[in-house]
Amino acid sequence: MPEPKPCYALFLGSMQYERALRLQMRISEAKKRGFVDDVLLLVEHPPTITLGRNGTWSHLLVPEETLAARGVVRCEVDRGGDITYHGPGQLVGYPILELRNHERDVRRYMRDLEELILRVLNLYGIRATRHDDFTGVWTEGGKIAAMGVHISRWITRHGFALNVSTDLSFFDLIVPCGISGARVASMASVLQEPIEVDEVAHRLILSFGTVFERSMTILSETDLYCRINGHAQQSAVA
Repeated sequence: MPEPKPCYALFLGSMQYERALRLQMRISEAKKRGFVDDVLLLVEHPPTITLGRNGTWSHLLVPEETLAARGVVRCEVDRGGDITYHGPGQLVGYPILELRNHERDVRRYMRDLEELILRVLNLYGIRATRHDDFTGVWTEGGKIAAMGVHISRWITRHGFALNVSTDLSFFDLIVPCGISGARVASMASVLQEPIEVDEVAHRLILSFGTVFERSMTILSETDLYCRINGHAQQSAVA
């Protein structure tokens, strides 16, 4: 049995979507240049609607003026999937992993992401399941976690969005994940009690290490940059 691979976990609080995307790209490019350790970024975003490469803006149900009035920005991104909403109270996870030999199966990777969310929800007594036809995680009240990824040279980007205490009214602006008639739920709406995102993030980090067979170390953003820069300097000297 191989030793668990090191993985750094960062809970960065609220971060603009485009800044988080730039950080993902920086880590991904470093990994393509030989930075071996994996990274899990956990963030919340200000109100943002993103469209994946398989989506269509026809699934946005309101005009630009309505988005502006509610403080929502929108972005087109290179993940799979259709349209989704990110906002406060939602825990968004971006694993930047180099998938190893037995992990190099896109379907398996997506199932592992679902398994991660299922385990976290189970810790709170929330009954949830996979869907036969769609990715993500579902409860009786609706879809509670959406997923969309990008994999290049077996290095992953993008990931999952788990509704913890999200204002679900924002999902009325779109056809969530392009699934007509789909309902959306949050942990708070299922449990009918407040849930703190940082608490869920801590529990998710522990579960991530188990599901993905990683040895998790919590880092700050500054410490991560130092490690990436240190690797780049060593590579230049070599």
